[in-house]
Amino acid sequence: MPYLSIKKTITTLLFLTAIIAVSAQETTPKPIHFDKSKLFTGGNVNASFFTGGVALGVNPHFGYSLTNWLDVAVKANYLYVGQKDVAQNKYRSHVISPGVFVRAFPLPFLFVQVQPEHNYKEIYNVGGSAKDKVDVNSLLIGAGYCQGREAGQNTYYYFSVMIDILQNPFSPYIDDYQRAIPVVSAGFNIALFQGGKRR
Repeated sequence: MPYLSIKKTITTLLFLTAIIAVSAQETTPKPIHFDKSKLFTGGNVNASFFTGGVALGVNPHFGYSLTNWLDVAVKANYLYVGQKDVAQNKYRSHVISPGVFVRAFPLPFLFVQVQPEHNYKEIYNVGGSAKDKVDVNSLLIGAGYCQGREAGQNTYYYFSVMIDILQNPFSPYIDDYQRAIPVVSAGFNIALFQGGKRR
């Protein structure tokens, strides 16, 4: 009797192991393959107006659509800032900002974006020779509206508003009163190698 009990136990364990192995094979995720039709490029121009100044920028980007609702990209940013400080001294800044962004689409026409970047900022005293250099990180978060984006098509125009939530005093997105400057952008996204292929 003990022999039959052990045999049943071993048989049951082998049967369960086989079921688990087959189940694991069926649920094993398929490997992700690079698909050039999911590549995209584009860019935007942005403008910010605040007390005592203005900021104007241009941002080209290059990215990849991980899913129908999630895009990632690397970007470059050039920003010009002209401003007056609290003592009414005039300054101008040139900012170069490499970075990345993640753009998620909860709806086909609506997206949220998270954009960390590192800013190399050169500050000039207008009318003088004073110059300063600052390196500072920013984390822009915001939302936008796009038109023309639909299933199988990743070429569209968009409009977005973002703010720097880190609020470092030397950030190009913070004014001299330590207030966040909204970054208003308008741009376009262009699908590469997509043609008529559905995503």
